[in-house]
Amino acid sequence: MSVPGVPEQLRFDELDTPLRDTTFVVVDLETTGARPGEDAITEIGAVKIRGGEVIAEMATLVDPGRSIPPHIVEITGITTAMVIDAPRIERVLPAFLEFARGAVLVAHNAPFDTGFLKAAASATDTPWPKFTVLCTVKLARRVLSRDEAPSVKLSSLARLFDVGTTPTHRALDDARATVDVLHALIARVGNQGVHSLTELVDYLPDVSSHQRAKRTLASHLPHAPGVYLFRGPSDEVLYVGTATDLRRRVRNYFTGSETRGRMKEMVALTTRIDHVECAHALEAGVRELRLLAAHTPPYNRRSKYPKRGWWITLTVEAFPRLSVVRTPTADSLGPFRSRSTAVDVADVLAEYCILRTCTSRIPKGREHGPQCPPRELGGCPASVHDRATEDAYRPGPALFRQFLRGLDDTPLQRMRARVEELAAGELFENAARLRDRTAEVVLALRRMQRLAALTALDQLVAARPAATGGWEFAVIRSGRLASAGCARRGIHPMPVVDALVLTAETVVPDATPLRGASPEEAGLLARWLDQEDTRIVSASSGWCEPARGAGSWSEWCALARAGSASTRDAETRPPAPGSADHRLGWRS
Repeated sequence: MSVPGVPEQLRFDELDTPLRDTTFVVVDLETTGARPGEDAITEIGAVKIRGGEVIAEMATLVDPGRSIPPHIVEITGITTAMVIDAPRIERVLPAFLEFARGAVLVAHNAPFDTGFLKAAASATDTPWPKFTVLCTVKLARRVLSRDEAPSVKLSSLARLFDVGTTPTHRALDDARATVDVLHALIARVGNQGVHSLTELVDYLPDVSSHQRAKRTLASHLPHAPGVYLFRGPSDEVLYVGTATDLRRRVRNYFTGSETRGRMKEMVALTTRIDHVECAHALEAGVRELRLLAAHTPPYNRRSKYPKRGWWITLTVEAFPRLSVVRTPTADSLGPFRSRSTAVDVADVLAEYCILRTCTSRIPKGREHGPQCPPRELGGCPASVHDRATEDAYRPGPALFRQFLRGLDDTPLQRMRARVEELAAGELFENAARLRDRTAEVVLALRRMQRLAALTALDQLVAARPAATGGWEFAVIRSGRLASAGCARRGIHPMPVVDALVLTAETVVPDATPLRGASPEEAGLLARWLDQEDTRIVSASSGWCEPARGAGSWSEWCALARAGSASTRDAETRPPAPGSADHRLGWRS
């Protein structure tokens, strides 16, 4: 019972707009045929209702600008003479849209009516609002069994529910009949726990009663950002996800809005839902990545193995070479998602850094070359360039290390010069192949140097405006989120920042390129920091990338990728020398 003067606690199902407070506009059209865009509207009838009461009605004939076919006249009774003095659709449609503004649009066989209305809006350059649309045909088929309602035609449903208005194939009469049918159907779903507009929309797809019954598992979740964990019969973690509103997001798994078969299977196994409330979406994203790595839930498909990437690393021996490994060292490039991509990039770098590609082990004091194939048969780069002794070979590994740190871009300069040389010799396919592989090298190096610049900072404090006012803060240490919090509107932010720094996690970095940080977590933090409204509060040192790193090659890389796309579009046909495509994709 409601007690006057005492605030009423809303039920879980009333958190969205209750159906009794929802405004519906039930519309029906008569037309010259069944093809939107080709046939035209001859009559519009609409009834506005809320809380079971009729608020207003609208009805008008419409001049379709053509004669009405005899078979349509026979069905509707609307003749060409009746509409000759009626207003045209360009006058009627704005009035109808104003009548329906802010309401849920309802129609019997809604795709037919909305199809004609949208076609009329397009023909008259009238913006079409983003209506929530409810189809009583679809709702009836969902609510009623075929034994009870073999047909869901409006006339059949009107007889079934004994409505007050008989459908006559005139717009207003049919709209009034649809109102009564809608009320009867809503009364039926109310007994199944559907009390809000969101629940009614979600109810339309087929959802098992077992799936819908489990929505009580989400009743304890807050309306706050965070991470949720679905747990199975043995308390194992089945699935991990993030949400800006935990309760609203998790509820969707128990409604018709969730159509993925894997997720329905996961919901069937779920016995409990845990959650971690977070200060803001960034913290939720980071915690999701960490929980995925910790639990590797079977129903998640991404980010479960954040450290399973491939790295190109320099081996430790007298004549170092490039090797593709899982665990990075101080002199590594990566990570790469696939080993094949890493091998391709390693081959290019070995060629232009002049590193050996032979895999035989060479003891200290020996020479490189005797075991390699002859130059004419494609010997390894070190053999081709006469790097036989340790002293002669040493510049190659040193150049690779300088290249990784952004101190020397000579390998990229050599690749670009070779692309130009091949293009000048009209070896266009070879030039395109090397151009694309060079772009792969640039992208991989750029990604690593961008993340390495962030992980090099012992501490970075950043802020961005919160959507509800105030500020969101992140304390980042060596590429990890060490602390997160918010200062609400009206609260001085700096004491909040000081408290977050004092309580932040201690991070112990290592000597790898990303100092031990997860590439996915560092990438998530970097994307958050790159947003226009993010501001740096303080930093332990300057945040920068190397001047001769891959960042300075970004423009060339973009042009190369554009050239690659144009090459594919032309089915490998080379551009004519001097053409725009030639300059864009084949020249620097």
